Amino acid sequence: MISGGGRTVLNLQDHIESGEVDARIDVVVSSRADAPGVQRARDRGLSTIVVERGPLPEEEFQNRLSEAVGGVDLVCLAGFLWLWRFPEAMYGRVINIHPALLPEFGGPGMYGRRVHEAVLAAGRTESGCTVHVCDDQYDHGPVILQRRVPVLEDDTPETLAARVFEQECLAYPQAVGMFCDGRIQVSGRQVLIKP
Repeated sequence: MISGGGRTVLNLQDHIESGEVDARIDVVVSSRADAPGVQRARDRGLSTIVVERGPLPEEEFQNRLSEAVGGVDLVCLAGFLWLWRFPEAMYGRVINIHPALLPEFGGPGMYGRRVHEAVLAAGRTESGCTVHVCDDQYDHGPVILQRRVPVLEDDTPETLAARVFEQECLAYPQAVGMFCDGRIQVSGRQVLIKP
């Protein structure tokens, strides 16, 4: 699920095509018709649909999202900017990547440049990315893995974002691979993550 440029989807597809991740992207769902990631995914031959929030009542929007991914084994949020209230049966099969070391610098409105600005404003010496199992809150749920980067003295939001994104490109395929290899197991609301 995307809302923007689709770089994370393309990165996952690259890892799938190279054989590093034993998976298949069945469908890309965008919350915006004008998101650059829609055309980028289509250009790579990925089935892509749009479910815009727009004028839809909240319940209908949520239902359409659930219908769009019906039958898939794993949903990867990849810059998706809405809180998807997925069916309980999907718990443990929806993951997200966030460009900070959660639990800090997450929550509603904390995405993209805003995250990196907040890290810099807080004077942190380290940042990174977090892949986690999703629940019913923004940027919350059991952590699967994190990758860290130093925050440099002369960093801008852009330079920090670029360094974090390099780690995202490694972390998300690794986490998807862990799911595909059975190293992420879910029983009810319990998530067991094997190294």
